[in-house]
Amino acid sequence: MQRDQLEMITLNQLVPASHLVRKIEAALDFSFIYDLVKDMYSEIGRPSIDPVILIKLTFLQYTFGIRSMRQTIEQVETNMAYRWFLGYGFHDKVPHFSTFGKNYERRFKDTDLFEQIFYRILKEAAEKKLISAEHVFVDSTHVKASANKRKFEKKVVRKETRAYQERLQEEINQDREDHGKKPFPPDKFEKEAKKEIKESTTDPESGYYVKDERTKQFAYSFHAAADRNGFVLGTMVTPGNTHDSQILEPLVGKVIERVGKPEAVAADAAYKTPAITRYLLEQGMTPALPYTRPRTKKGFFRKHDYVYDEYFDCYLCPAGEILAYSTTNKEGYREYKSPKQICATCPFLARCTESKDHQKVVTRHIWQEYVEEADHLRYHAEVKEIYAKRKETIERVFADGKEKHGMRWTTLRGLKKLSMQAMLTFAAMNLKKMANWTWQGPKMA
Repeated sequence: MQRDQLEMITLNQLVPASHLVRKIEAALDFSFIYDLVKDMYSEIGRPSIDPVILIKLTFLQYTFGIRSMRQTIEQVETNMAYRWFLGYGFHDKVPHFSTFGKNYERRFKDTDLFEQIFYRILKEAAEKKLISAEHVFVDSTHVKASANKRKFEKKVVRKETRAYQERLQEEINQDREDHGKKPFPPDKFEKEAKKEIKESTTDPESGYYVKDERTKQFAYSFHAAADRNGFVLGTMVTPGNTHDSQILEPLVGKVIERVGKPEAVAADAAYKTPAITRYLLEQGMTPALPYTRPRTKKGFFRKHDYVYDEYFDCYLCPAGEILAYSTTNKEGYREYKSPKQICATCPFLARCTESKDHQKVVTRHIWQEYVEEADHLRYHAEVKEIYAKRKETIERVFADGKEKHGMRWTTLRGLKKLSMQAMLTFAAMNLKKMANWTWQGPKMA
């Protein structure tokens, strides 16, 4: 038992030569934080805790997946590698765990500090030629909110305004006029812009998320875009009941602004919508989207069995009858209807429709040609290869985030704090990857 043994040793000797904190320290000079926070600190009064130490503490928490700042401080008390990373000696007093929370409330709350830190790390990675952003991979994951799923109020709220809503409404009315129909008045769209939701009384900014019978909870959605090397290029946080497809356009817009326009964007079936395919193709980006199986009832004709004639703007059914244009609805779908009298005696009626008046209705979105173009591109070998990379890029980012960086659930509440968590988590993951890839290791004597 050598518990009372005396040694002459430095803190530096206790930190293994290839420890992750050494790699991070070598990869990034944290002194840039002083410039970011210089307007948040006063020269008058008692000296405050070094802002670099505060930010380094949060990086320790998110890099090593420690569940809270309280536990992070407890780890720093005894972990020599963490003390070395913070620049503390054996006997230096570690800040109280509430210090970061107080600083967040007083100084960081309504700033873009964490976003600036995220993009500074991304810039460092780009300068080291580690970013490969010609192909971007987009997805989202749910993070369980710190809220009791049984404590909620039902409320009627306005639906979120989609980025493309105004363009869609203009084109719906134009399409109706082209077909000799009256355009919808603006209040027609407004009336339908409401929905009933469950709002948590614990964390009102979270969203009620239903995956299946067993998975019903309040959650947040972390949306992220990654490059082919697994570096996160941009992130956004929304309530858990926000559909993925509403966020792709603003998220890709962030990537274009900060990193540059990608050649291709890969995403899963949730993003295969007319609005998204139109946005990507019109912006000159190749959509790499999957096959989506027809959602037709078993035993009935599938939608592709009804052939669209672009010249005459009509559909032909398997029996050779014409389904003529009827109207364009407020969701942007043209409706094509079959002749009731002929359909009533059709031998294929049982496989075509179950409607009481024997009329088959086929819908086609006014931007459907963009979805069809994305389907054609799906057969190209290059697009197949890009889509196959999703599992190695964005899906791995979320898997690592949940398994190693504490992203399965959150103890924080509110969109602003969750945005901070997302920025810090992905910044830590980018920094960790950059540190590992650029580490030279100690040179042999």
